[in-house]
Formats: sequence, structure tokens, C-alpha cells
Amino acid sequence: MLLAVASFSTAVMAQEETPVLKDGFVMNSFWSNWFVEANASYTAFYSNEEKSLGYAKSPLEHFRRSYGLSFAIGKRFTPVLGLRTKISGFWGKSVIGKYGKGYGDMRVGEISIPGDEYCNGIKYFNLQEQFMVNLSNLFCGYNEARVWNVTPYAGLGIVRNCSYNTWELGISAGIQNSWRLSDKFKLNLDLGYNICGDDFEGEGNVWGGHNQKNHDHWFTAEVGLTYSLGKANWDPVPDVDAIKQLNQAQLDALNAQLADANAEIERLRNQPAPEPVETIVTQSVKDFITTPISVFFNLNKTEIAVLKDLVNVKALAKFAIENDRSILVTGYADSATGTPEHNMWLSDKRAERVKNELINMGVKPEKITTAHFGGVEILTPIDFNRRATVQITED
Repeated sequence: MLLAVASFSTAVMAQEETPVLKDGFVMNSFWSNWFVEANASYTAFYSNEEKSLGYAKSPLEHFRRSYGLSFAIGKRFTPVLGLRTKISGFWGKSVIGKYGKGYGDMRVGEISIPGDEYCNGIKYFNLQEQFMVNLSNLFCGYNEARVWNVTPYAGLGIVRNCSYNTWELGISAGIQNSWRLSDKFKLNLDLGYNICGDDFEGEGNVWGGHNQKNHDHWFTAEVGLTYSLGKANWDPVPDVDAIKQLNQAQLDALNAQLADANAEIERLRNQPAPEPVETIVTQSVKDFITTPISVFFNLNKTEIAVLKDLVNVKALAKFAIENDRSILVTGYADSATGTPEHNMWLSDKRAERVKNELINMGVKPEKITTAHFGGVEILTPIDFNRRATVQITED
């Protein structure tokens, strides 16, 4: 049955169309990716005291099998790694009481216990802290729409036999298979193994002690549901290169619009027109040459971040040369980083850097005035203040 389910799940996985996340993910907040589990369990117990007694080893034997419950709460820290706290058990078997009710009398030394008075049932709980690794996401990449996930786990905790008042250190390991039902619910099939100290079953109190130094252990098969709390998925890391390309495309479009506007202004200036049109053209030119143009810099740098920022500066320089106008270059730094003294130096160097570019464009040095104001918070976000502005001055 398990092989059939696995084969079906593999076929479904092959048909998934949701993009697979292999190149990183955005970390969610602490309150995201929590989950709770509730399962019904079938357990087969094997006692250290039955060694060499010849008991049948089948997990289906009446004196071994027991039904119980398990509950867990956990958090997935990444698509691959998680942690859960799990409590399980409640009803178990001590195994040594093989004969139990309906199996006839049981003899311990000189004492004979009637079968209808003896039962090997116990009450217990198993509390484990378990580390989980999702192999499906590890090897195939994270896919929020994947139907089947395989997650091995291992843990450490305590086991208490409430019937005999005994405590033991316990170790657990297993594999959890989960099938996606919706964004919030998953169906679980958990196959686990537990081992603890040799006195967990407490039967030494009945049998008068034993010499077998082994461990008590049991196997479990659990079926249940997992419910995700809060945000359950991970988002991919933003494609920074794509964002830069998009921003650059937008800048290129704006520059193209500016070039078209400049061409239209030049055309209107060179053709006769009624007075109202000339007034509009003059005002447009005035707005263009008196509006500061920004050239941006990276944090604590004096090299221009994007050389395409100089396209508009070049248009302004051309206008200043043709009309014998002066240019003011003003340097700034952001007030959130650096000392005031360092920011004054940095803003001065940025202004000088842009001045040198204007000189390379043909503007006479005596036509360029520089100023610097250190760290400021004129623009939002704060890193927009890492800039120098260029504008035509009123002569």
C-alpha cells in the first residue's frame, strides 16, 4: 500500500507546474511557519527482559501491540530544517506479561497469577524534542505546491512509565511522509523507532529483577493531520539584477521623453510663433534649466554610481555652453551614516567629481561654482541624499 501511494505521489510531483525555488528564499518572521500535529498511533513494544525467552517477534502479537495518540507543535526555520516538540503514548504494553487476560495462568517463581487477573497494559508518555530535515526540499528544491514530502527526524527526550513510576532517557528516529491537502492541512504517515533505558517497562518489580542489560524499544506507525499556523510558505529572494534592469529601463524611458521635450523646445524656439506660444516655450526652457539634476553615489563613495545619470547633465552642459550660462554643483551626503566632519568632506568631493565631468563636457572651469552641505535628510528614503545636484544659475 505504501509503495502504491509513493508511486502515485511521485507521478503527481512530476506533473507540478509551480516554480521550484532553488536559489534562495526570504526568511520569514519568528511567528511564521509554525505547525501543530495530531496523530493516532499503532505501537509494537519489545522489552529487554524478554531476551532469550522465545517470544514471537511479530508486531501484530496481542501482547505487543497497543494503540495511542501523539501531539506535536513545531516550527520550520527554513524549507529544509525544522524542530518539533512531540508527546506520544498514553497506552502501552510491558510485554513480559505475555499471557495476560485470556491467555491462561502466569507463573512467577513460586507465585501463580490467574490469567483473568493479570494484564500487561501500562500508562506512559514519551516527550521528545526532534530535529527534522525535509529531503524533498533539500534535493529537489522548495515547491509550495508539491504533493508529497519526505522528512526524516531524530530526537532526544524523556519517557515516563506512569504505571510503575519509572523514568528513562529516550531517543527517537523516524521518517515522516506528508501529503499536501491544502495550504493549511497535510496528511501524515509517520514511521518511528524509540529506544530507552532497560527499566522503562517496570516489570523488574514483578519478576524480582533481571540480569539482561539491554534496552526497551518500540516501533510506531502514526496517521494524522498537520495544520500550519500563520504564514506557511517562503518567498523567493528578489531578482536584484531584474529590478535594476527594470529601473534602468524606466530611466531610459524618462531620458527619451526629456530628449523629445528638448527637441520640441528647440523646434518651437526656431520657428515664428504667436506671443502666447513663445511665452510657453520660454517658461518650459526656464523650468528645464533651473530644475536641479541629481547624480547619485553609493554609500561612502565619491565615484558616480550610474554613469547614465550624466546623460541629463550633458544636456544641461550643452545648454550652458551655447548660452554662456553658469552652473552650480552642490554635493550632499546622508545624515544617517558617518560623522558630520566626514560627511562635509564627502559632499565636497562629490561636488568636485561632478565638476570634473562638466569640464570634460566642455564647460569652462570659471563657469562652474561648487557648494557642499554635508549630511542631510532632504529626500526619502535616506540613501537618496547621497548625491550631487547640477543646475543653471540665474546670472
